[in-house]
Amino acid sequence: MNLRDRYDAATAGIEAPFAAVDLAAFRANAEGLLRRAAGKPIRVASKSVRCRALLEDVLAMDGFAGVMAFTLPEALWLASEGVSDDILVAYPTADRTAIAALAENEAAARTITLMVDSPEHLALIEDAAGDRRIRVCIDIDASYRPLGGRVRIGALRSALRTPAEVSAFAERILKRPSLDLVGLMAYESQIAGVGDVPPGRPARGRVIRAMQRQSRLELARRRAAIVRAVRDLTDLEFVNGGGTGSVEKTAAERAVTEVAAGSGLYQPHLFDQYSNFSGRPAALFALPVVRRPARGVATCLGGGYLASGPADAVRLPQPYLPTGLSYDPNEGAGEVQTPLLGHAADLLSVGDRVWFRHTKAGELCERFDALHLIEDGRYVRTVPTYRGEGRTFL
Repeated sequence: MNLRDRYDAATAGIEAPFAAVDLAAFRANAEGLLRRAAGKPIRVASKSVRCRALLEDVLAMDGFAGVMAFTLPEALWLASEGVSDDILVAYPTADRTAIAALAENEAAARTITLMVDSPEHLALIEDAAGDRRIRVCIDIDASYRPLGGRVRIGALRSALRTPAEVSAFAERILKRPSLDLVGLMAYESQIAGVGDVPPGRPARGRVIRAMQRQSRLELARRRAAIVRAVRDLTDLEFVNGGGTGSVEKTAAERAVTEVAAGSGLYQPHLFDQYSNFSGRPAALFALPVVRRPARGVATCLGGGYLASGPADAVRLPQPYLPTGLSYDPNEGAGEVQTPLLGHAADLLSVGDRVWFRHTKAGELCERFDALHLIEDGRYVRTVPTYRGEGRTFL
């Protein structure tokens, strides 16, 4: 039985559209991340999973430790549910209500660490938390700036870049008795989040790989110097870096104590464009064929689940099974219907399913309230996504 037949058989009693996770692929991807981390603990990026049950499953595996949350309300919820006793909020918060709730909850305040990179963050936290002690982590700019800084490659995150800037900011934190500086983070998006083998663009791939080599060298030296400068001032519990695309590279840096990863668990199609690792598609969604309007065309219900990021064709979900299907350029992935073209369309009948892969990982869970877990051609169980638990944090 081929993969599509196994998936169809395992979910025969479930009406499409629905989302599913292949547990064997999910676990294989987790084990692949652990091998690449080579003993460094992996903090799980919750935004790439957005399912509490699967977060708990992966955290139960040796080698995964802690959660990297994307909002403070999410972190408070995960802490209240006992998902982890070590939660780092990856992005600064301006949510005064949530900060006050954190300050009032002693257990959560010991569990959750807030991200900061400016004096405004410090003042806001102190104002909302009063004199209650709050754990904080400094976010460091990990972008690559060649040509004397005239070019910037990487995410627009922190304004803190040099050892002097970070240590000066650390000193400001240490002067505030209500704030505990416990960690540093630097996310190298130009390495971890950019595939180096873009399909059909070999020249661009060579440019990307050259940029990433130079960026890695520059960041490794700068990150090590920053860590030394801050450790001269205070002890640190952790130094976090990396992402799915750079796990083994970031873990190799002595200054880094842990790496972050999440997307590699689901292996969305954006992460097929890396030369240093390969994963198995684990998170999928199925749409029903509801029309056959012409020869070589099969129309599915729904499907307009575009990913965030720059508006380009890469943001479209990828028709996966059966193979050989493509979008109608005039309709793409539609809100209520998605026509698919190709010889494979003539093998589909009304009521059949087409299986898709999302461009990104956890964003799929914002479209569905449940994930149907399957393994070895059989249905295992159904678990709620964040949305299915009534939790929509962004």
